[in-house]
Amino acid sequence: MITAAASMSALGLGLGFLLGAAARKFHVETPPVVDAINAILPGTNCGACGYPGCQGLAEAMAEGSAPVTACTPGGRDVALALAEIVTAEDGEGALSGMAELDPMVAFIFEDHCTGCQKCFKRCPTDAIVGGAKQIHTVVMDACIGCDACVEVCPTEAIITRVKPKTLRTWYWDKPQPGIGAATSEVPA
Repeated sequence: MITAAASMSALGLGLGFLLGAAARKFHVETPPVVDAINAILPGTNCGACGYPGCQGLAEAMAEGSAPVTACTPGGRDVALALAEIVTAEDGEGALSGMAELDPMVAFIFEDHCTGCQKCFKRCPTDAIVGGAKQIHTVVMDACIGCDACVEVCPTEAIITRVKPKTLRTWYWDKPQPGIGAATSEVPA
């Protein structure tokens, strides 16, 4: 028994040193722009952009093959910060085609939920709560609206909705141009 433990320990140490040496020898430096882009991205690796995680999207943006608006869960603020790094033009000019959208979150119709846990396993931020064969629900503050759970739900019990406004997230709407503008005419 002691010989088995000693041989397994020696094998583990030997393979550990071998893996450490291989990691140092075959290490590839990433460009600093990729690290800067990856630091801005949310880091949830949800795949909503179509790339394998945030690192894959950062590499594609550094190459120029992905637009700065690819991260839909990050929204307009992340796209503005990315535009300052990736493009030569100003942030607003790079986002001219991006519409101002409200943040979206998943919503589960509990009467259709079977508790299969497919959505629970797929959520990158652990925003879905529930047990096996029990009704699930979404924690609104943790949901990023990536639609990963919507795609795998077999009963189509999950949809995305505009995130409801709470006291924490409420803000004044932007004024509409031309509405309530002061006029130079004085009423008689």
